[in-house]
Amino acid sequence: MSATAPYRSGARAGRGGFARLLRAEWTKFRTVRGWVLAMVAAALVTVLLGLLSSSGSHSSCDGVCPAVPVGPDGEAVEDKFYFAHRPLAGDGSITVRVTSMTGQIRLPDLNPGTRRVVAGVVPWAKAGIMVKESMKQGSAYAAVMVTGRHGVRMQHNFIHDTAGRPGGVSKQSPRWLRLTRSGEELTGYESADGANWTEVGTAHLAGLPAAVQVGLFAASPGGLTVTQGDFGGSSAASRFAEATAVFDKVSLRGSVGGGAWRPDDVGVTLNPDGSAHHPGGFKESGGTYSVTGVGDIAPLSDGQQIENTLTGVLTGLIVVIVVAVMFITAEYRSGLIRTTLLAGPRRGRTLVAKALAIGTVTFIAGLAAATAAVTFGKQVLRANGNHILPVTTLTELRVIVGTAVLLAAAAVLALAVGALFRRSVAAVITAIVVTVVPYILATASVLPADAARWLLRLTPAAGFAIQQSIPEYAHVLGDYAPSAGYYPLAPWAGLAVLCGYAALVLGLAVFQLRRRDA
Repeated sequence: MSATAPYRSGARAGRGGFARLLRAEWTKFRTVRGWVLAMVAAALVTVLLGLLSSSGSHSSCDGVCPAVPVGPDGEAVEDKFYFAHRPLAGDGSITVRVTSMTGQIRLPDLNPGTRRVVAGVVPWAKAGIMVKESMKQGSAYAAVMVTGRHGVRMQHNFIHDTAGRPGGVSKQSPRWLRLTRSGEELTGYESADGANWTEVGTAHLAGLPAAVQVGLFAASPGGLTVTQGDFGGSSAASRFAEATAVFDKVSLRGSVGGGAWRPDDVGVTLNPDGSAHHPGGFKESGGTYSVTGVGDIAPLSDGQQIENTLTGVLTGLIVVIVVAVMFITAEYRSGLIRTTLLAGPRRGRTLVAKALAIGTVTFIAGLAAATAAVTFGKQVLRANGNHILPVTTLTELRVIVGTAVLLAAAAVLALAVGALFRRSVAAVITAIVVTVVPYILATASVLPADAARWLLRLTPAAGFAIQQSIPEYAHVLGDYAPSAGYYPLAPWAGLAVLCGYAALVLGLAVFQLRRRDA
């Protein structure tokens, strides 16, 4: 009987014992009023600074900015191009030959009042053939196109892009394009001679109606100029650009409406007098068609994003780091750590219980703060006339919950650093240096973009990637630098880096605790 008693006692320590340790750590935290008030302050400062930042963001529009189009997948899109089209009922196809693609780009003026325009096309200028659900901006579409520097592409519903053969287009080297419709399936083809065809890709447009629009289009986003600063960082400026494509050998199959082509300048910006600002154009002569367009057909990333309401998280994080460090170093300073270790002889489990307690408290506080900051921050932004780029409910939940996990993981990391150093000041400084400082350096335009990206790959600051709501798109030219809110790692991958650091340092602290206090 006596031989089995120690075994039963060990089982209770392994199961109920850890629960008792966890309750003890929670009791320690809640009975120290300063820690509780500091955690509440961290949540409040996260919300208040986020609201203050949102209240300072005023729309550049005259009044409330117009709502941006929303694509079939719920993302904000730019749907601006020139389209010469005809109705298509049911299945059918369109085949064309593209013989040239030219354009012009406006460069910065050297002298005031003197426009400087050069011939050329930007890399993602595009022209080709399209089947579009309707003329409503944001409606479903599929298109096969030639581009300025990315060869033939098939794109659909704004966010999907498939590469065809590389190379440009000219009279000496024309490109044949074909787009066929079979129900909800759109298939794109390309050919060098009009006889031998290669499939580029296939798109499934769910719910595509029987009656659609089919035709020729051209578009050109602005030319992007990224300037490196003297002390690192960069700034981006967009310059007006347009593209003109020439088509011939146009062939339509299926129930295509008769009559002339109908030209539409989709999404054209209007001047105050009602005239088109930078209009496109369409010309037809003897079976040859010329289409000129500006704008783009792509996801939109220019605008207020939900993570802009979370600017207070960085300050809140500093408060969390201080609390987490004090949660462990205060016991070393007072000598209470001996009593703690006696209550839980398995020292590693005691430290893990302490980490779980501070992580849970921080997660709950962070979740409440992030929810309030995003919810009320969006209202403030809209009240100031701003339009917020829409995201899916899952993306918004990921940003909010991920922010809470970010704070919790940083708290565990800070506690582990405190357990290693056993001194508050050194531990707080170290935790801030490895978590907060890299983020500031990477996003404040003080480092070259490549160096900033490496910081956000290799340091715990990678965890901030969880807040990015609008992804980087390979087929959209943009300034995807950290200073513009873009991270080199995917959201969950970045958070995993931070959690990995927290687990590693906690493991080192457990190992050190067992050696020093054995």
